[in-house]
Amino acid sequence: MQNQNKLWRSFFAIGLAAIAVQQLSYADFRPVILPAGYPVWLTHRLMWAWIVGIALMAASTVIISEIKARTVSLILGSLLLLFVLVFQIPGQLYGPNFRHLGVWTDAFKELTLSGGTFIIAGSLPGESNASALIKLLEKLIPVGKYFLAITMVVFGIDHFLYPGFVATLVPNWIPGHILWTYLSGAALIASGLGILLNIKRQLAAKLLGITIFLWLIILHIPRALADPHSGNGNELTSLFEALAFSGIAFMISGKPVKQAALRTRQAPAATE
Repeated sequence: MQNQNKLWRSFFAIGLAAIAVQQLSYADFRPVILPAGYPVWLTHRLMWAWIVGIALMAASTVIISEIKARTVSLILGSLLLLFVLVFQIPGQLYGPNFRHLGVWTDAFKELTLSGGTFIIAGSLPGESNASALIKLLEKLIPVGKYFLAITMVVFGIDHFLYPGFVATLVPNWIPGHILWTYLSGAALIASGLGILLNIKRQLAAKLLGITIFLWLIILHIPRALADPHSGNGNELTSLFEALAFSGIAFMISGKPVKQAALRTRQAPAATE
């Protein structure tokens, strides 16, 4: 199980690191991290984009190496959640189309990335000498799965609200674009509700992870290869987001980590 968790954590970390590299390459925040043109009061935006990009790459490296990964994941998740509350939500309310669910896509995506880091933290053993702040942030670990679930329900609803747009994302060689649009929307809603309501949660998360990973192969990779530059690499960003989201779903599908048991196993080694 731990080997599988390491793989799923790598999915997430690689996806996040790739988004950070894009941010450095295009010298601006990716919309999934900070809304375009918002906040207007932010000076030296390029400098902050680089600082945040480097920090995301460093955190991704730590998660893969598993050196202080639990602590770093908790801090990163809290910062991403703060970005959602302080930048994404006001940024969308500041825009003219805030009543349209579709414009909230990046806010929900960042909420999911935040939840993913909390899920990663929960998959790693706790530290007996953790600071009071880290112990406080550990209380956010259980909410991580709900962030992903809420996003999947919202994205599923989007399939029914904007079927014409979503249908254009289905590869041309697959017939019945509208049918697949509605089926995939229903699948997202069902998996999200399964995780939210704890109805066959592990199965729902596993099927969601498989579905997103298949979309990555069938949809996102071909689209990114065909158009890697438009919108400052939006198709590439979508590809890496899908990789990270699939990793989060697979993490949820595993058996919960029993932190007390892990600490007990580690105790003898710590005293030697």
